[in-house]
Amino acid sequence: MKKLVLTLAAVLALAAPAAFAAEHGGHAGHDMAGMAKMEGVAYEAVIDGVKTTFTVQTMKEAMAAMGMKMPAGVKDTHHISVTFKDPKSGKALTGGEVKVKLLSPDKSEQVKDLMGMHGHFGGDFVMTQKGKYGVMAKFKLADGKIRSAKFWYSVN
Repeated sequence: MKKLVLTLAAVLALAAPAAFAAEHGGHAGHDMAGMAKMEGVAYEAVIDGVKTTFTVQTMKEAMAAMGMKMPAGVKDTHHISVTFKDPKSGKALTGGEVKVKLLSPDKSEQVKDLMGMHGHFGGDFVMTQKGKYGVMAKFKLADGKIRSAKFWYSVN
């Protein structure tokens, strides 16, 4: 596990300049297992045989989608989640590890391991600045392959 984390950190650090050479995106609704229909799909692609869908929501939207109220004192402003599916069968792939590096408009970085929850992996981030955020993810699913995804997300 420690070796994987170190490897992912090194790859993310080396991949940062290339991650922003091209823009990716798309916006559509997406159903997540056990959750209400969520708007805000930020990126979707089939990556090395896995359909990968990233969703970015405000914390208030994410909490409401789970039928919960926003707790007082929470500093994180956005929830980034990702679902993985077999593109042929549509079967959810729920086992694995996901690490996300978020590059803010001022070039500051947040790096977090996403936690498995409600059929997806998710984590909370501070996205208070207006502008483009770079999202870089590395993930290792049950098949043992390390995959990556990179995209821009704008906060207005």
